[in-house]
Order: sequence, then structure tokens, then C-alpha cells
Amino acid sequence: MTDTTALAAAETDNGLVRAAVGGDMHAFEAIYRRHAGRIHGVIQRLVGGQGVRADDLTQEAFVRAWQALPQFRFESAFSTWLHRLAVNTALMELRSRRAQPLFDEDEDRLDDLGMADSAGHHTALSLDLERAVATLPPRARAVLVLYDVEGWKHEEIAGELGMAVGSSKAQLHRARQLLRERLGVEA
Repeated sequence: MTDTTALAAAETDNGLVRAAVGGDMHAFEAIYRRHAGRIHGVIQRLVGGQGVRADDLTQEAFVRAWQALPQFRFESAFSTWLHRLAVNTALMELRSRRAQPLFDEDEDRLDDLGMADSAGHHTALSLDLERAVATLPPRARAVLVLYDVEGWKHEEIAGELGMAVGSSKAQLHRARQLLRERLGVEA
């Protein structure tokens, strides 16, 4: 995206946010349409291959955004604020799962998941990677996505996930190692 395009998108977002705060439901609908794909994508990567749950969490993130919209201070890009809200929604889901048995034991799901045919299909590698990421244990998957995809620092990840910085680094190492094994890649 060029600087001019990014500036125009930010100005449009800001105008839509102002209108939505004023009660304009069509403006909030436009915000939703503009950002839903990206928000759904990050949530799905964080919670794993559970499409229906990712759909529910995407809706929950937008409900929270609607509720918190009056507190948005325009100090950062709206898309950044919304993205962070969505990540926090997914992380709350992961924390709630932590209390359930087998939080880190769902590696067995890989046995039930067939890898995509990679015989020449241009999307096969990305499908293989997405599926392999979805089968990672939840904490390892969260650290991998937040660090490698979202660009968070280990200190931020540790704070959000309630772990030590060293644990975040260890989980990232574990996730990368499991991905290499699952994708059949030499270290």
C-alpha cells in the first residue's frame, strides 16, 4: 500500500469511526466489511483450525469494538486498535481453554488431518502450512503467530499469555520444530 493510499484509508476509517460513534450503523457496517477478513484471519491463526469458533470470535471482537468505540482516541491507526482488540479476544479464548484438560495435548489432531495434495497446486504449500500451524499446541501456536506473523516481541507475548519471556522463546522454538517435522523440512 502506498503512503497516499494508507493515508486515505486511515482518513476513511477515522470518518467511519466518528460516524459510528455518533450512532451511524451503516458506518459501523462499513468498518466491519473493510476489516472483517483480516480480523478473522488473525483470530483463526491464533485459535487454530476451528472455523466456526473463529467466526464466533470474529463477531465477538466486533461487538467489543462497537462497545469500546467511544473510547477510541485516534492516537493510533484504527486498524491497529481493532487488530489488537481482536488478538486480545483470541488470547482470552486461549486462556479459557487453558483451564480445560489437554490444553497442550492436542497434537494428536494431526493424525486426523490429511495434508493437502502438493502435486503442482500453487496453494498446496500454504494449505499445508496453515493446516500444520492449526495442529500446533495452542500456546506454541499463539507464540508462533504473535511473533512470526504479527511481529510482537517476546516481552509483549509473555505479558499477554502470562508466561516468562524464556517460556515464550521456548514455545517459539518448539512451534518451529514441530512445524518442520510436520512439513517434512530438514532443520
